[in-house]
Amino acid sequence: MPDISPRYWLMIATLGFVWGGTFLLIKISLTDVTPFWLAAYRITLAALPMTLIWGLRGFRLFQGSSAWRTVVLISILSTALPFALISWGQQHVPSGFTGVSMAAIALMILPLAHFFVPGEQMSLRKVIGMCFGFVGVTVLIGAKAFDSSGSDLEAFGRAAILASTACYAVQSILIRRLPPVDPVGLATVLLLIGSVLIVPLAITTEGAPIVPPPQTLWIILVLGVVSTGLANLLRVLVVRGAGPTFMTLTNFQVPLWAVVLGALLLGEDLPSSLLSALALILCGLGFSQYGPLKRLFFGKRSAEKVAP
Repeated sequence: MPDISPRYWLMIATLGFVWGGTFLLIKISLTDVTPFWLAAYRITLAALPMTLIWGLRGFRLFQGSSAWRTVVLISILSTALPFALISWGQQHVPSGFTGVSMAAIALMILPLAHFFVPGEQMSLRKVIGMCFGFVGVTVLIGAKAFDSSGSDLEAFGRAAILASTACYAVQSILIRRLPPVDPVGLATVLLLIGSVLIVPLAITTEGAPIVPPPQTLWIILVLGVVSTGLANLLRVLVVRGAGPTFMTLTNFQVPLWAVVLGALLLGEDLPSSLLSALALILCGLGFSQYGPLKRLFFGKRSAEKVAP
């Protein structure tokens, strides 16, 4: 079990907040930008400043043995493919369905980490905790997540969203299994490869890009630099340092932040299920991360006898 320091808790809290606002910004942007070009803008705008930072660090990447084939696969699964799938799928499904699907990533990663990541064996406590968290998200979003959008392509939209969650689950395991690597270099290379893949795809499927209005351009800039660039770096740091199972805690935060930010920024009503959903999610956090939480608040020695 990785030794989870306080900085990793701060990172997943930041990721939960950032990604909680991402789906809201995507919905707004899709009124002026086509799905694949939105994904292309996000990845390219994230890659540019990350490349500058990587260059200032000397373009370091692998520390010894390399695994370029795996890096290319991770890039496809972490940026180009899921971004395109989500951007397209969100046009045809209720936004709540996307939130529930993202929470399901935790349930996908548990068995994958058990078999493919040393030290991340599945336990009854983890399973119970993840199930509590998933139920909490479902309670928060409610039955509207499973309502029909009325789109003729709804079934394909749901399949696209579910496929994107599978991409995120698999790439998280692959990142953890990489040989020693510089996290800034890895995060940057993933974005660079993703931009090389997604731009031709956007041109092929949607033609030349249409320049959106200034307000949407600012939103896309935030999506690229913050929600994609910064978040991608934090994700790499968390998965490499604390493990893919710990990383899934962000998936239970995202819907909570999405609801709160929707109320604050768009004047949406807070659901009556908010407090009960929050209680379930916190119970899930407590069950699945009991050992790390005890070490965080009471020190390592008090938690030595606690199973991870």
